[in-house]
Amino acid sequence: MSILTRLRRQPEESGDRTPPSTTRRVLAVTVTVLAFLLVLFALVAPNDLSKLTPLAFVRIPVEGLVAVVLLLLLPTSWRKPVALVGGGLLGVLTILKFADMGFYASLNRPFDPIYDWSFLGPGLEFIQGEVGDVLGWVAAGLVVLVAIGLIVLTALAATRLSGMVAKHRTGTVRGVALLAVVWLVLAPTGAQLTPGQPLAASNAAALAVNDLRQVSADLKDQQEFAREVNTDAYAGMDKDKLLSGLRGKNVLLVFVESYGRSAVMNSSFAPGIDAVLDAGTQTLQQAGFAAKSGFLTSTTFGGGSWLAHSTVESGVDVNSQYRYTNLINGNRLTLARAFKDAGWRTFADDPANTRDWEPEGQFYGYDSVYDSRNVGYKGPIFSYATMPDQYTMNFIRQHELSKPGPAFGEIDLVSSHVPWTPSPQLVDWDSMGDGSMFGPQAAAVGKQVKDIWPDQAKVQQAYGETIQYSLNTLVQFLQRYGDENTVMVFLGDHQPGTLVSGANADHDVPISIVAKDPSVLARVSGWGWTDGLKPSPHAPVWPMSAFRDRFMAAFGDQVAK
Repeated sequence: MSILTRLRRQPEESGDRTPPSTTRRVLAVTVTVLAFLLVLFALVAPNDLSKLTPLAFVRIPVEGLVAVVLLLLLPTSWRKPVALVGGGLLGVLTILKFADMGFYASLNRPFDPIYDWSFLGPGLEFIQGEVGDVLGWVAAGLVVLVAIGLIVLTALAATRLSGMVAKHRTGTVRGVALLAVVWLVLAPTGAQLTPGQPLAASNAAALAVNDLRQVSADLKDQQEFAREVNTDAYAGMDKDKLLSGLRGKNVLLVFVESYGRSAVMNSSFAPGIDAVLDAGTQTLQQAGFAAKSGFLTSTTFGGGSWLAHSTVESGVDVNSQYRYTNLINGNRLTLARAFKDAGWRTFADDPANTRDWEPEGQFYGYDSVYDSRNVGYKGPIFSYATMPDQYTMNFIRQHELSKPGPAFGEIDLVSSHVPWTPSPQLVDWDSMGDGSMFGPQAAAVGKQVKDIWPDQAKVQQAYGETIQYSLNTLVQFLQRYGDENTVMVFLGDHQPGTLVSGANADHDVPISIVAKDPSVLARVSGWGWTDGLKPSPHAPVWPMSAFRDRFMAAFGDQVAK
């Protein structure tokens, strides 16, 4: 034997390498185990991130048992295609689970498979605002690739397991029979190792059924919403009698981002915000103002501010993108349109907007629309917020309230938008200029997103501080620039996400009406609202959609039909 031949054979003869057949077996077993774990995850993983614990996977999925029986009964030629399609569908269902997790964590509700795709655009814009346009698109691309990969891998995993089922038919039948008996025994008892996670599981089937029901409900809702929009007690009313109780007043409808019930009660950050409201009430009283406050139940939670804004303006429940899109393409009477018809100059200021606001501007009935591009702001952005609330209010004072004649305007304050850091601080109103002076505040050390997230206590503290800032901005604005002809209605659009407000938070938001003229609040004295800027825990709670009609009834001279 030559030396070369001996050298070539030496590694095999030495026994240092694992025989190829053993390596293949280990690899095959590993792949099969991973395939099993992936399918198990898809079947039993909860769709709520707060319930995603190791014990959640110690369960028997009835869908898996049924699938195995089906595969055993199918002809051999059908087994692989059926497993491939079924696995792909299971992958899609898993993606919907992940979507539910995200929506529960932020909006406190599951993902709507028909309407909630509309959140992709705002979500991408938010990410781009944090990491830049390029990285934002990269992140979006990775999400798409992961979703496609999950569907493909789940389909392949199911196919591989179907082969194992056929190969070990006898053992599979015995195992399935045993697990089926255990499942039937456990199901009636509801036995569980962790709350809300029965050992006899049917997660995947329940999720699929719920999504199908949601699709059916969404289709029916389209007809119901059309009826709601077309039923308007104030359509065609005499313009001379609309809002006559506010003649000559500058009326400001101000939405404070994420200002929910949790901001004023039952939270770690409520005492600080309550102190601001109490001090603000005293400050405004000394300036001659009075206020009344209550609660509205928002149509959204944790996000989707535009749904709440359109609900207040239109007097109908706008709780989905479908409803919103159909509303703004119609001719429903809005508060802004009513004021315009009654002789007011109308405007809107949404600093978060970075593009033309159409068809919304035309639908609402605004003479002027301001956004991040046309208010002269040259200062820094504060994460999501394109400018501080104080700059927004000062701009309106200088460019709208200084004009002759009464004005009605919707103003959206965004300093209290997630991620709640960095947060601006109040500055001298007369020295604000173009906002450049806010530069050091936006760059403050220790106040960046990375310094706070995802620490819940720090996030909650940051949220509370931004709400205090927004409220102090409004109090100072009224104190310095409000007069007998100033009426401000300020309210929250929705509660903050569950990281701040908690998983069991309701949808209620505070609302306050502030005026110096006693006749204004006299017209709402029968509402039962609390005196001052802080609503009592027992203050009335109305649907947000009820506000338009009650407001117009209180300040009009004609009863709606």
